[in-house]
Amino acid sequence: SESSFLLGNAQIVDWPVVYSNDGFCKLSGYHRADVMQKSSTCSFMYGELTDKKTIEKVRQTFDNYESNCFEILLYKKNRTPVWFYMQIAPIRNEHEKVVLFLCTFKDITLFKQPIEDDSTKGWTKFARLTRALTNSRSVLQQLTPMNKAEVVHKHSRLAEVLQLGSDILPQYKQEAPKTPPHIILHYCAFKTTWDWVILILTFYTAIMVPYNVSFKTKQNNIAWLVLDSVVDVIFLVDIVLNFHTTFVGPGGEVISDPKLIRMNYLKTWFVIDLLSCLPYDIINAFENVDEGISSLFSSLKVVRLLRLGRVARKLDHYLEYGAAVLVLLVCVFGLVAHWLACIWYSIGDYEVIDELTNTIKTDSWLYQLALSIGTPYRYNTTGSGQWEGGPSKDSLYISSLYFTMTSLTTIGFGNIAPTTDGEKIFSVAMMMVGSLLYATIFGNVTTIFQQMYANTNRYHEMLNNVRDFLKLYQVPKGLSERVMDYIVSTWSMSKGIDTEKV
Repeated sequence: SESSFLLGNAQIVDWPVVYSNDGFCKLSGYHRADVMQKSSTCSFMYGELTDKKTIEKVRQTFDNYESNCFEILLYKKNRTPVWFYMQIAPIRNEHEKVVLFLCTFKDITLFKQPIEDDSTKGWTKFARLTRALTNSRSVLQQLTPMNKAEVVHKHSRLAEVLQLGSDILPQYKQEAPKTPPHIILHYCAFKTTWDWVILILTFYTAIMVPYNVSFKTKQNNIAWLVLDSVVDVIFLVDIVLNFHTTFVGPGGEVISDPKLIRMNYLKTWFVIDLLSCLPYDIINAFENVDEGISSLFSSLKVVRLLRLGRVARKLDHYLEYGAAVLVLLVCVFGLVAHWLACIWYSIGDYEVIDELTNTIKTDSWLYQLALSIGTPYRYNTTGSGQWEGGPSKDSLYISSLYFTMTSLTTIGFGNIAPTTDGEKIFSVAMMMVGSLLYATIFGNVTTIFQQMYANTNRYHEMLNNVRDFLKLYQVPKGLSERVMDYIVSTWSMSKGIDTEKV
């Protein structure tokens, strides 16, 4: 069974606890989170039966940075009094300065006079002794003789503790808060996986909705209708889950009260999430729907782009990583180009045929594209009496995306160019947006790469300074090589970290 110990910071007033092992948590009944930053004197465990003289001696030991041991009566978290054998040992650094206090504890209640508390008043001494023995089985296990191998292991463990090895001092993790059974923690594995699924479906929505609206894809395709309906259902389920998911309050605490969760969600994202989940496709699926209403609901599908608000909620987790920001900026650039391509095609499709006179505008970019790729528009005089032909939808989308990409990246080859007034107005607006987007994205890319290579630049600058120094003072070649070897090897171990500064 493990020893029970605390580590306290000797450099700060009242010597706050910086680490508590599992043995102490089991012995005292306190969670690690309860103990952290409390005084290493264990004053939070004092009670009415704790001897005042012993408390004063413990205080003096800490004040004088001494090594000492005491028998002291302390109280567990449930206020059960227990006798402890407490040992205090100061830990010094290489400059002989006390930096930590190591406090070890052993339960010696078994060897002391049985304690009379409120729960045992009126008991006989034998009954109290029996209860003390029953509660101290773990102590009896600790007191069993150890063989030599075990003794050596204990000493090596203590040495590791004194050296503060990373394996003996694990990272401090806060204990997960207790929540009602129907409430989900916002950082649990299930919620994290679900959030990733929602983000992927959000990007699917952001790509497909503008394409379907502008290119007027037929909604009688059952496969696409079923897929979009499934996506809508998943987003509705997400709304339900958000009513049962914890959130972080203004003070940094995890809020798990169902009423507060519901009020918070209703006041923030509920309306936006609900609008983005309405089943616009199902209305278009029915036959004999008025064309105006059908096109209205087809356009209303753009409201689904409000789902991008879910991406905004997650951005703050990844903005500290340079690579993540780079990928995000590229995705934003591609998504904006896709949206503008859809709008560019919609303008061309609206203007290429004049419905009043049933004539085609030869100056439209769609007409020019149709001629250049050999699929011209033709007027069907025998059948429907309407204009037919023209490029395929795939070719139209690729050409639209090509034009918006060349405009946004300020290249502009001119082989696809705006000719009508509507196209020119849109192109001017796109160039304004594109210049800002281009400057923002590539400005950030430059900053990210500078940060990535900042450490390397510092390393080479330092080497050049040392070489110049060695040349200036004519240091002998052998010594110069040793100096350079020392600097290079030190850097490879420390990675340029200034230990004293840290």
